[in-house]
Amino acid sequence: MIQASNNTQPRRIRRTGKTAPKSTALSVRAVAAQIILQVVDQRQSLSVLLPHHQSRVNPQDFPLLQEICFGVCRVLPRLEQVLAALLAKPLKGKLRILHCLLLITLYQLLYTRIPAHAAVDEAVNATVGLKVGPFRGLVNGVLRRFLREQEPILAKVDKHWQTLHPEWLVNRLKSAYPTNWRDIIAANNQKPPMWLRVNPQRCTSADYQALLAQQGIESSAAQPAQALCLTQACAVGQLPHFAQGWVTVQDLHAQWAARLLAPQNGELILDACAAPGGKTTHILELAPQARVVALDIEQHRLQRVTENLARMGQQAQVICGDATQPAQWMSQIVAEAEKSAVQFDRILLDAPCSATGVIRRHPDIKWLRQEADIAQLAALQARILTALWAKLKPNGVLLYATCSVLPPENTQQIAAFLAHHTDAELLPLPFASQGDCIGHQFIPQENAGDGFYYAKLRKRPH
Repeated sequence: MIQASNNTQPRRIRRTGKTAPKSTALSVRAVAAQIILQVVDQRQSLSVLLPHHQSRVNPQDFPLLQEICFGVCRVLPRLEQVLAALLAKPLKGKLRILHCLLLITLYQLLYTRIPAHAAVDEAVNATVGLKVGPFRGLVNGVLRRFLREQEPILAKVDKHWQTLHPEWLVNRLKSAYPTNWRDIIAANNQKPPMWLRVNPQRCTSADYQALLAQQGIESSAAQPAQALCLTQACAVGQLPHFAQGWVTVQDLHAQWAARLLAPQNGELILDACAAPGGKTTHILELAPQARVVALDIEQHRLQRVTENLARMGQQAQVICGDATQPAQWMSQIVAEAEKSAVQFDRILLDAPCSATGVIRRHPDIKWLRQEADIAQLAALQARILTALWAKLKPNGVLLYATCSVLPPENTQQIAAFLAHHTDAELLPLPFASQGDCIGHQFIPQENAGDGFYYAKLRKRPH
């Protein structure tokens, strides 16, 4: 089924500049092979590629395209090892598309209920659309051999526990979480649960659960309030009154952002790095009379913010701007009093990050992210923190958030900020103590929330 859009998106992933392709006769498997090639060889994101290629398949086939692409990225190392055992030599150059076609077919054979003969036949037929028809015999032979020798091949490949993560990330997780790094990896390798946030301006959680039950959709409640987890994920079109703004798809731990910010009516609030707008709409659910500014550096992503606000029947000022350069966009915000300097009562900084806490929702992150990115992202976060801190009122509150589980982006980032800003005070959060941990780190948990970090800072008056 169609994977519902989630409000937590990895940031700073390069987009393709091409226009959406026209409809073609390519099969789902052929399109999937092209997408996986772009992920693996060109480091492009599924979040960009899937919408870009959606028009190339029939609407009823798009869920299958999603399932294949997300699934291959989730278990890529295992598939690569199986394929290496089947090939006499690697497929390189123009034959890389065959390599990716074989990967997606192995995924179907190992992880889906598609009959083996159908999967193999579709792969062979896909070679024509991919313009590698002369190699259809190679594809057929490799896949038939796998079906014959599957048991010994898998026994060799699965001899040792597979992390399905790049080595650098495994090492980082071991260092940061010496006692539970395996639990984090296991959670990352699961399909994510589908969480809903009920709009309290429209309905109570209990009443919405009843509406879901009437549609045959099972759910369970959790904290924070308004959070519901679906027993089985579904398309958003099946959710009662979704188009009328009664509910939003948002991860459990992401739902803490607006609640920890604690917005109040009448306040001027900045939601920095706001796209796609889930946290913006949550702020306005909790404080409908607040003046909210939704800022993001990418204009195309702000369209999602505008769409979400419209669906929820809410209003906010949407600005395209660089959070490290407030002087370039602050003039667009009208001060309450004439000639007074604009400063915010509260700032939610959902900082650009490695997205290592949401890998199960975006498994391509494992192959897009590089270890060198972490230091670059931490430097960017520090620049944004410093720039926005100057625009916060005395006694104002800044909530720092990431969807990362790596200390350089989280606890170490805030520790360094506190060391250099004597006017910053760390406020307590309503969670169980994590020892001397600065802020609070959620780690991804099976059937629970994703990996998120929060730190709440108050600006002391001079």
